[in-house]
Amino acid sequence: MRTETPQAIRLADYTPPAFLIDEVRLDFDLAPNTTRVKARLSIRRNGEHAGPLVLNGERLKPISVTLDGRVLAEGERTIDAEFLTVPNVPNAFVLETEVEIDPENNKALEGLYMSGGRFCTQCEAEGFRKITWYPDRPDVLSRFTVRIEADKAFRHLLSNGNLLEAGDLPGGRHFAIWNDPFPKPAYLFALVGGELDVLEDKLVTMTGRTVDLRIFVDTGMAPRAAYAMDALKRSMKWDEEAFGREYDLDLFMIVAVRDFNFGAMENKGLNIFNSSLLLADPATATDLDYERIESVVAHEYFHNWTGDRITCRDWFQLCLKEGLTVFRDQSFSADMRGHAVQRIKDVKALRARQFPEDQGPLAHPVRPSSYMKIDNFYTATIYEKGAEVIRMLKTLIGAEAFRQGMDLYFERWDGHATTVEEFIRCFAETSGQDLTDFFAWYEQAGTPKVSLAHRYDAEARTLTLELSQTTPPTPGQSDKRPLPVPVIVGLLDTEGRTLAFERDGQAVDETLVVLDGAAKTVILTGVDAAPVVSALRGFSSPVTLRTDARPSDRYVQLAGDPDLFNRWESGQELARALIIARALGTPDEVGEERFAEALGRALADQASDPAFKALLLSLPSESDLALAIQPADPAAIHAAREALRTRLALHLTDDLKRLHIGLQELGEFSPDAVSAGRRALRNAALDLMAANPRAEIGELADGHYRAAANMTDAIGGLSALMLVGGELYESALADFFDRWKSEPLVIDKWFALQARDPDESALGRVIGLTAHPAFDQKNPNRLRALVSTFANFNPARFHDPSGAGYRFLADQILAVDGFNPMTAARLVEPLGGWRRYKPELGALMKAQLARIAATEGLSKNVYELASKALAD
Repeated sequence: MRTETPQAIRLADYTPPAFLIDEVRLDFDLAPNTTRVKARLSIRRNGEHAGPLVLNGERLKPISVTLDGRVLAEGERTIDAEFLTVPNVPNAFVLETEVEIDPENNKALEGLYMSGGRFCTQCEAEGFRKITWYPDRPDVLSRFTVRIEADKAFRHLLSNGNLLEAGDLPGGRHFAIWNDPFPKPAYLFALVGGELDVLEDKLVTMTGRTVDLRIFVDTGMAPRAAYAMDALKRSMKWDEEAFGREYDLDLFMIVAVRDFNFGAMENKGLNIFNSSLLLADPATATDLDYERIESVVAHEYFHNWTGDRITCRDWFQLCLKEGLTVFRDQSFSADMRGHAVQRIKDVKALRARQFPEDQGPLAHPVRPSSYMKIDNFYTATIYEKGAEVIRMLKTLIGAEAFRQGMDLYFERWDGHATTVEEFIRCFAETSGQDLTDFFAWYEQAGTPKVSLAHRYDAEARTLTLELSQTTPPTPGQSDKRPLPVPVIVGLLDTEGRTLAFERDGQAVDETLVVLDGAAKTVILTGVDAAPVVSALRGFSSPVTLRTDARPSDRYVQLAGDPDLFNRWESGQELARALIIARALGTPDEVGEERFAEALGRALADQASDPAFKALLLSLPSESDLALAIQPADPAAIHAAREALRTRLALHLTDDLKRLHIGLQELGEFSPDAVSAGRRALRNAALDLMAANPRAEIGELADGHYRAAANMTDAIGGLSALMLVGGELYESALADFFDRWKSEPLVIDKWFALQARDPDESALGRVIGLTAHPAFDQKNPNRLRALVSTFANFNPARFHDPSGAGYRFLADQILAVDGFNPMTAARLVEPLGGWRRYKPELGALMKAQLARIAATEGLSKNVYELASKALAD
């Protein structure tokens, strides 16, 4: 049993730092097991704050502590497992320290560690304290000068900013000195040392400055960084055009590393990336990989202004940089790949990750009020819902006022650490609107449920819309306030044509309704016919919407709604209702056949984008469906969804075959959106055909796999074979591994595909794979590929009635927690939804959570999430 309970840190207890640091000089003598770090800090007391100097420091072997040139004796300073304390210091002074650290045995991958024989760092959120003693908090900004010395075997010595000097030293050693002229918090510090290949390019900024661009990768991998370089250049130009933001240093660098707890990190001028989000070529990367590389490269670059130049006052303001920057990268991706398709993909991700979070014990506001470990709050709520809040803000005040507000924010807070309140204040000033009520989106957890009913008066030619909202209770917030919910509404006639109307005397074909209370009634005039209401266009708010629309209305929207998001959403709603009805024992076979016919007509529409059609073929996920049925029965949901897939496959056999044949890859591979859309539709057609029990799909899928000229099609064929099963699948699996066993990122796909297998043998296969020679529990990518994929994306097998899936996940969490608490904690969430499932399943999930929480020596990271998940 645990003998102590970690204490929460609270936003309400925030106090400014007692000391500030104007200049930092760091000297690194790199050695795998005995790296020496000397720090010279120019420190001054902040205002009238009294008391001792207290610096964070963990896992540091102390060598010396010097104050203004005088070595402090042991009685003049105190060192424990977490802090260096100096009781008596003047108002301004220089503190010099020297410590020794062991990067090679740092398997937590925080601070300075080694990956693939190279030194690298990860300091967000609190990793810098594992490098040297420092006030490791985001509101202490300083200018860093860094000297790195190492054996010449570590060829590249990199840090933040501009290179001041580099050269050789006696004894086969060399050095480099870097200076970052912009003040930054310690979490943005970065260092890399090692043998790397480099891809180089240049970009001329909007003011005519030339910036050198360098991407450092594993030896021989430079050609695979070409797409990332292209995405970087497009991102830099887009930020100039969309937000007026120009890059500010002479050099921008990205480094790919194999072992990384996150996707990437925005360290000033030296981004560090997980290799999976940087390296791509047609043979080894799927179209999804290309999309993610484009998005994440943009995201980390955009942080230069929203995160680096302007940072967070404290970690409770994390959404200020992450939600805002996700909004920016989503906007960029929409411009690159098409607004409607990108919006659908963003909403799918939100519903898959954030909506379950909002409905579980780990629900928290976009700006939390307390935490034990801030690492646990790098969540979908902070990122994806945070971006949705920014999107709503733009919708409410308009694009012009929003751009003016961003300009004011950049002007006012450049070089500072600030808060969400100050951010919103900028938009209140430029728009002239009172945004007090809007701020509740940051403070209140949960997904609002919005209801919409309509009533048409043919004689008066009016349409009355009645809207209402409620938000279910979440942990610590039983009483919910109404939120301002922007709902974009359009009208269609029964043929799917746009129906014009009037709002406040103005003729329009679309209008914004702001539900700013518990209920609201809106009357639209000049409506010439009984309409089909197209509401929440573009998913204008992160809510669940329930309307009085009839199935016939949904079919009208599916056939012709000009808002492509709502056209797709109507198909999702129809499919969701059919699957739920069957899961509850009341199948609507007539409705299923009608849906299949409508989907066939949509696929035949020559004007539709192939990428959009591919999305139409994708039914709501089993996890999404589980949110709509309480308590959820994963086995029933899986069976019902598969039954609908089978009916669609049978009805659409000829259409799917035509698509599969007609969309074969012709010519050279291109990662552009149009080509990727064609491949997506072809593979979606094959995936659905795999549900047809009457067809000889195995041979077709095997042929698809064997003829694949790119990784997208290879994975598409292998996925279809997985659904069919049998000897052809096992043969293809073996062939895939043999072909790609020297490519770690590709073998991650091999593990992940098997983790998704819905066959009854899946759990045994996954457990067996943990003993595979290629499985490495200490590598976050490999662990996520197998364990996280199984727990999050294979609900039918994770929720095995025996509880074996839950035991397996708990075993993995406890094993990984011993060396990497951050990664272990990210595996807890699938168990946290135990209340949503059948009581017999919920009890088994809860038992594993209790087992985890009671384990002696458990990290703060895992204890916080497990204990919250158990709380009533």
